[in-house]
Amino acid sequence: MKVPVAFYAPMKPPTHPTPSGDRRMAKLLIRAWQGAGHGVELASRFRSYDRGDGDRQARLKAVGHRLAGRLIARYRARPPERRPGLWFTYHLYHKAPDWLGPAVSAALDIPYVVAEASYAPKQRGGPWDLGHKATAQALGVADLVMGFNRTDGACVAPLLKSPGCQIFVPPFIDTTPFVQAMEQRHFHRQQLSKRYGLPSDIPWLLCVAMMRPDQKLLSYQHLGTALAKILDRPWQLIVVGSGGAEDAVRQALGALGTLGNRVTWLGGLTEDDLRPVYAGADIFVWPAIKEAYGMVFLEALSTGLPVIAGRTPGVAGIVSHDMNGILVDVDSATAFADGVARLVGDGDLRAKLSHHAHMDMVAGHDLRAMSDILGGHALSLTTKGAP
Repeated sequence: MKVPVAFYAPMKPPTHPTPSGDRRMAKLLIRAWQGAGHGVELASRFRSYDRGDGDRQARLKAVGHRLAGRLIARYRARPPERRPGLWFTYHLYHKAPDWLGPAVSAALDIPYVVAEASYAPKQRGGPWDLGHKATAQALGVADLVMGFNRTDGACVAPLLKSPGCQIFVPPFIDTTPFVQAMEQRHFHRQQLSKRYGLPSDIPWLLCVAMMRPDQKLLSYQHLGTALAKILDRPWQLIVVGSGGAEDAVRQALGALGTLGNRVTWLGGLTEDDLRPVYAGADIFVWPAIKEAYGMVFLEALSTGLPVIAGRTPGVAGIVSHDMNGILVDVDSATAFADGVARLVGDGDLRAKLSHHAHMDMVAGHDLRAMSDILGGHALSLTTKGAP
C-alpha cells in the first residue's frame, strides 16, 4: 500500500543552498521513502532553527502556527486520496522545534513520525526554553521516533507515549557509487598520485571534514598532535575540507614544522570528486571529538577504507574495533597515534579491515535497507495504528 508522506526538516530543508550533513540526510531519507514505494511531498521549507534569541523564537512559533493552519486548510481541500497519509519530521531538537507536524497530524488524524530527535533536560529554562518545551510536546504525541544514535534515546524515551514508540535504525547512505569507486581503486590511486604528486609506495591517510571553529577544529588539532608522534613511520596525509577555520586547521596540521610536506590539501570537494579520493586512500583518520556519528565514516567504510576514530557512542555504532577499523580513547592523542602506526605498518590487517568495512556497509547501512525499514513501519502505522 502506498502512503503519501509529508516530509519536513525544521533544522534545514533538503532544498537549502548550503551543503551539510543535515541537508544530505534529508535528501537520503526522501529517497528511502521513495524506494519503499511511497510518494513524498516537501510539506514546508520553513526553518525554525534559532541561535538563542528568545524574541526571535517567539516570532518563529507564531509563523509556524500560521503555516500549520494554512497546511491544514490546503490538505483538507484536496480529495482524500491526495492528502498526506503520514507526517515525517527529520531532526527535531530544542534549537529547531517542529511547529507544524503535531498540529497537522492531529487535524488530519494521520501518524506523526520523527527521525533523529534529541532532548536535553539541561536546556530547561535556558536560551532555547521555548523550543525545548515544544520538542517535549512533539515527542509526547509522536507515534514513532526513529533514532540513529542510541545516546539520544535515554532522554527521549520518558517523553514518549509508550516504549514501543522508539526504535533505533542504522545510519545509512547510498553505498552503490562508493562501491563502484572502490572497484577502480588502482586507477584512482594512479590518477591522484599523478595529479597531486603523492608517493604511491606509502600508505595514504585521509581525513574529510568541514573546517569549523568548534569540535571539528578540536579534532583537527588532535589529529595533528597524534601524527606528530609518528613521523618516523611512512605515511602521507590527505585533507579534504574547507570553512571559516581553515587557517587554524592549516596551523594545526601544516604549520607545526614537523609535518611539513607530508600533508596534501585538496580543499572542499563535491561528492563526485570525493569518491575517487576515498577509493585511492588506505586509511581514514578522524578523532571525532564530541561527534554523534559522521557520514564520512559511512562513506569511507563503504569504499573499503579501514577507519581509525575516537570511541564515541555514535561512531562505535558504525565502526567495530578490529573488525572494520580501530577505536581508541577519544581524549588520547597517543592512543590515536598508536592506532595509526599499527595500521600503517600492517598491510594484512588493513586488507582484513577493508574487506569487513565494505561488507558491513553494504549489508546493514545501505539506502535499500532503510527503505525496507520505512516501508514496514509506514504499513504498520497506517493500517494498525501506532505501536
